[in-house]
Amino acid sequence: MNPAGLMQPLTATVPNAGLAVLGTSGLLASRIGIGLASLGRPAYMTWGRDADLGADRSIRAMRGRCHAVLDAARALGVRYVDTARSYGLAEQFLSAWCDDRRLSASALTVGSKWGYVYTGCWQRDAAVHEVKRLTIDTLRRQAVESRVILGSRLSLYQIHSATLESGVLDDPAVLTELSRLRNTGLRIGLTVTGPQQAETIRRALDIRIDGVMLFQTVQATWNLLEPSAGEALAEARAAGCGVIVKEVLANGRLTDRHGGPALDSLRERAKALSTSVESLATAAALTQPWADVVLSGAVTIEQLETHLAGLAVNEPAGSFTSLAEPADVYWRMRSTMRWT
Repeated sequence: MNPAGLMQPLTATVPNAGLAVLGTSGLLASRIGIGLASLGRPAYMTWGRDADLGADRSIRAMRGRCHAVLDAARALGVRYVDTARSYGLAEQFLSAWCDDRRLSASALTVGSKWGYVYTGCWQRDAAVHEVKRLTIDTLRRQAVESRVILGSRLSLYQIHSATLESGVLDDPAVLTELSRLRNTGLRIGLTVTGPQQAETIRRALDIRIDGVMLFQTVQATWNLLEPSAGEALAEARAAGCGVIVKEVLANGRLTDRHGGPALDSLRERAKALSTSVESLATAAALTQPWADVVLSGAVTIEQLETHLAGLAVNEPAGSFTSLAEPADVYWRMRSTMRWT
């Protein structure tokens, strides 16, 4: 039995994940989605992985863990899964799990991403774990790879971590190919990153192909430490985009175990509400009127249950505005996190 709760039974009082529609894409998702960034490869930049995962990061162990968390997520009503070509073997793990459980393509909504190449070779101490390549050649190759692996289960295909400086939103070949993919039935979205998330989102909203707004969903980092994209996400939602929130726990910084004294006010409020720091931080994102789906990066069933418990917490995020950091400070801190 895993000490962090991987094999523990589901708690009867955990809320069901609920349902949401991702804007004009029409895709049906759950309010809580499960992200596979930490489950498809042996190393990732999240505090606490050594305690959560232990020493065995073999392909067999990680596949078993991924499938166990997906089983728990399905039992709790989670029907949105987020993956990417660069998440090691995450797409393969997900596809095998769907096949083993004989799940139809309509049983869940799968979003994947292109633009990063996994270079870690399943080594925890790799010098470089992934490389960003937002080029037309990468798009064409990875779109084929994702469709071969995921088949008809792939519903949403997103640019992985678009930024203004990357130039991807000004590349006519990329935009034309994304439009072509949309015409084949895929929904098209983008994820954003960095201190200029808001500006990147607004640039994406302006892009039209044949008079039609290209992007149907936006995925962005929003949490109590880094809320700077909030207004732009509200604009995206008003324009008809589905909004997906990632990194709601700030890669482990918004957790009771790793948050340190800076989270004392959050701990006190969580205690008063008979909940946890993690549930409260998740609830802060869920209560944003523009948020459709909030991603859980859980690697144990216990963590998944804690994130889902945020659905039952009604606490406005405005109660914790003092926790917010300047965006450049937040992203500089994130860039120093080690992959473990």
